[in-house]
Amino acid sequence: MEEALPLPHDALQLHRRSIPTIYVDPLETLISTVRMIRDILIRTSPHDIESELASTGIIPSSDVVVRVLKLTYEYPSSALKFFRWAGLAQKHSAEAWNLMVDLLGKNTLFDAMWDAVRSMKQEGVLSIVTFTSIFGSYCAAGRVDEAVKSFEVMARYGIQQDAFAANSLLSAICRKDAGGGGTARALQFLENMEAATGIVPDEDSFAILLEGWEKEGNVGEAKKTFGKMVGRIGWSPTNVCSYDAVLRTLVRGSDVEEALKFLKMMKGNGCSPSPKFFSDAIEILGKRNDIRHAVSMWQAMLRTGLLPNLAMYNAMIHLHCDNGDYDDSIRLLDEMVFNGAFPDSLTYNLIFGCLVKKDRVREAGKFFFEMVKNECPPSYSNCAAAIKMFFRGEEPEMAVQVWNFMIENGVKPLDAGANAFLLGLSKLGRLTKLRRSFEDMLDRRIVISESTMESLKNAYYKEGRSGRDKYESLARRWKSSLAR
Repeated sequence: MEEALPLPHDALQLHRRSIPTIYVDPLETLISTVRMIRDILIRTSPHDIESELASTGIIPSSDVVVRVLKLTYEYPSSALKFFRWAGLAQKHSAEAWNLMVDLLGKNTLFDAMWDAVRSMKQEGVLSIVTFTSIFGSYCAAGRVDEAVKSFEVMARYGIQQDAFAANSLLSAICRKDAGGGGTARALQFLENMEAATGIVPDEDSFAILLEGWEKEGNVGEAKKTFGKMVGRIGWSPTNVCSYDAVLRTLVRGSDVEEALKFLKMMKGNGCSPSPKFFSDAIEILGKRNDIRHAVSMWQAMLRTGLLPNLAMYNAMIHLHCDNGDYDDSIRLLDEMVFNGAFPDSLTYNLIFGCLVKKDRVREAGKFFFEMVKNECPPSYSNCAAAIKMFFRGEEPEMAVQVWNFMIENGVKPLDAGANAFLLGLSKLGRLTKLRRSFEDMLDRRIVISESTMESLKNAYYKEGRSGRDKYESLARRWKSSLAR
């Protein structure tokens, strides 16, 4: 065989360029590795996991360890085996250690959890994050006393007891039993802690307690805690979470007058709640149909300089409409644009529905055209109700306008509007128009009810024999449409 001649330099470069480069996506490789390890942990007995993992030849990176742990909270024994095996290749990151502590704690494996904490101390990766997880796990398990003891031994592990750590425990205790005394237990811890350590509660401490009282609906304790907060740390414009919580507690507890007094007091001290509080308050009052207090809350919000958003305008308009107050609804509609809140279909439909319900025939007609002009069309239910009202209010041409609008603009479903339209025509004796509309409706596969047919029958039968014959013709077509 002849010896291959060496390629010239240029030819060699060309030869290299002709070899396709295979790109391997590192993220896909990472995901594939994590999936493979997770499958092993799920399907393999804990006794065989280490040998099964070793057979893969994988050397897990810190990122792989973290991702696997996040996916294996339901398999604590297997996750622990994996963690120990992965630690043979390289030291674990602080994030991985904290995940392991959290995983063990969430599964109430507290002895193993503390073994991990001691190892973390030796590795120098222990932090307040670790203890925050411990607090949460103990409280979730209903073991609040042990959570408190964990706080008390923090110094032994080189972690400082401070307000942040105390607040982490406070939050965990309140979450533990928001409906059955968790906040009272949190308050007791806070008082005992301050006496024992001299750590002073801060804004966050009081905010956590006030949010706890809010969840429990305890108006009396919320007021006490709020008074204590103001006495201890004074008024602060940044303490919005506390103000929101106490005010919502008062509003939900039907103590709206007290909430309004608190708002006045806050304003006098240069403080105010967030816009969300006012939104929540108006929603709560709206559900109670408490228009008097809703208006007072609205005015209090405006005095703070906050501008209502679209959802708040819609809530107030809804409330005014439910109380038949059309004039104030229109006033809000006119002013909202100037405050940067542009009305939507819901806004217009609320007012239109109010006009229809109150038989304000002339105003409803004008408002209908305004809706269409502003591209905020009425809903199918409002259209059906409007057709009934216009016939009832002796404005049949407006009923025709609404029905034509429904057809031309694809407002669906058409059934309710169609039946209302036929009934209106039958009561007026406009049987020629009725017949044309009836046939068009069947062609459109609109469902005409039996009760409507009965009314049509009565209308046609009043015309004598010719009317009966016409009705029977319609009835045959109707029955045929039902069979389709």
